[in-house]
Amino acid sequence: MRHVPLFAALPILAACSEKTEQTYTVDELMAGGALISLIVTGCQNNPGELSETANCRNTAAADGKLRLQNLSRAFGG
Repeated sequence: MRHVPLFAALPILAACSEKTEQTYTVDELMAGGALISLIVTGCQNNPGELSETANCRNTAAADGKLRLQNLSRAFGG
């Protein structure tokens, strides 16, 4: 019976824990232009903490791919 309060408290503690940020794939970021701008701004404003996060890396990759696509289109490719 001593363990019942502990098990009852676990869902409450889980609900209070910090939520993790959604991680976007490169394809998702390429599809949503405004999302890239939002994440890039955050990554540039706090590079020490955010530069190695999945979203910053995926955003950099998506941005690079979009730039290559735009260059290709500009030169008739």
